[in-house]
Amino acid sequence: MREPMVNRRQVLGIGGALGLMAATGLSTAAALSRRPSATGTELRSAVPLPPAFRTPLPLPSALKPVSTSGGVDRYEMTQRETTLEILPGVRTPMWTYEGTFPGPTIEARRGRPIAVTHRNELPVPTVVHLHGGRNTPASDGYPTDLVLPQGWPDPAETAHSMPGMSGMHGMSGMDGMHDPRAVVTRLTREYSFPLDQRPTMLWYHDHRMDFTAPAIWRGLAGLLIVRDDAEDALGLPAGPRELPLMIADRAFARDGSLHYPALDPTLRERPGVQERYLAGVLGDVILVNGAPWPVHEVDAARYRLRILNASNARHYELEAVTDDGRRLDLVQVGADQGLLAAPVTHSSLPMAPAERYDVVIDFSGVPVGGRVRIVNRLGSGRTRDVMAFRIARKATDHSRIPRLLSTDLPTWRRSDAVRVREFAFRAGRMRGGHGWLIGGKPFDPARTDVTTRLGDVEVWRLIADVHHPVHLHLVGFRVLSRGGRRPLPHDAGLKDTVSLRPGESAEIITRFDGYRGRYLFHCHNAEHEDMGMMANLEII
Repeated sequence: MREPMVNRRQVLGIGGALGLMAATGLSTAAALSRRPSATGTELRSAVPLPPAFRTPLPLPSALKPVSTSGGVDRYEMTQRETTLEILPGVRTPMWTYEGTFPGPTIEARRGRPIAVTHRNELPVPTVVHLHGGRNTPASDGYPTDLVLPQGWPDPAETAHSMPGMSGMHGMSGMDGMHDPRAVVTRLTREYSFPLDQRPTMLWYHDHRMDFTAPAIWRGLAGLLIVRDDAEDALGLPAGPRELPLMIADRAFARDGSLHYPALDPTLRERPGVQERYLAGVLGDVILVNGAPWPVHEVDAARYRLRILNASNARHYELEAVTDDGRRLDLVQVGADQGLLAAPVTHSSLPMAPAERYDVVIDFSGVPVGGRVRIVNRLGSGRTRDVMAFRIARKATDHSRIPRLLSTDLPTWRRSDAVRVREFAFRAGRMRGGHGWLIGGKPFDPARTDVTTRLGDVEVWRLIADVHHPVHLHLVGFRVLSRGGRRPLPHDAGLKDTVSLRPGESAEIITRFDGYRGRYLFHCHNAEHEDMGMMANLEII
């Protein structure tokens, strides 16, 4: 497949002068850091949208294991098309895990392995990645380790019969034929997760080569929560006062379907999005757990909110505001990879795509009948609202927020690092069209970009032109600095995704432990990821 040609005038207009940044580097990008925090273009829905704070907040169902014998909890999950009522009174076709959006939540215990057998009944290949999981390479969801649906052409046959249909990254959107290490199965695949990791909230989503963004947009995302006895004993809000919240923006077409500007709406052959959305796709409807601008009744007590930004490209800065304009503290107790050492109090909390934050809000000072809105300070119009809480009743509250939360955080020091690497995340040109590059190169599954030894500690310096939430597979990391200065308060704890702002550099430190094999690091703006902003990491 030939890439569409983009002329100079068009390049200069992509996503706020991205083409200019590709040519002039960070000097131009630095100027953008003073602009509103948005990288991408917003789609507008063609159906009437419901008023905010009327739809009750749904809570994802818990998936039950089909077997718990042999020290392993075994689950089964079917990926299938279905029609759901996302907007009240509107039927929306979606791709789902087990027929729901979000997919069902898996509740797991630290150190107790689970195995999930996925069955692909969708019309295209899929890959499942457990984001934030410490997984073996065979179960990490590498983008070419496809699960083919029934009737999909065999990759070897496709390589001979369709030689001209290569995707923008040197491989076909239909198969992994240019990756000699791809492990392809038909219809089903078992993913094994050891879960030998700190308690935290992970999420699983599709990770298919070149088509991750539209697959997540259509509904392929769900949660997995890891718990352990030490966390349970802390006394944090629990039970009905612990709420998982998956925030995602979407847009709706006139017929009620999800609107997405894919070049190939079948997601079978041609990857990519229409030109004006190359910087990222933003929706004009904010969903929480699959409901538009929902409301949830709460006690006048502390609540623990396990928040995931599952949006493709939208950034949020969350704030809790009462109807009389008073801001409530957001007390952060955890990050992507589990509990902080000690709580950090925020008045507002920025969230990039794929980041998770574990926060406690105390509603006890809000009168019964009062309302607390969660707003997005980076949004405008309808996208400024996220959800609301209605205080329904006074209640006894025995929960607490300990001053010491965890003692098992890694203590890597800069002096422990055996090497320092630098990576630039920037717009660029590839195959005559627009792409997103790491170190000046688009992703190639057959190329090893970084090789490190098991157990090595490294410092990585990451440099951005526009917003890039950078995600490392397998390992968690600590943020050492931003722009040569101290990390920001929300950088605390162990993370697996760091949000780079326009023109910004950040340093992270990690230890590459766990398993040998091939892993990824990439931008989690899903459109950037699909257009080349991934790289291979080989642990030897």
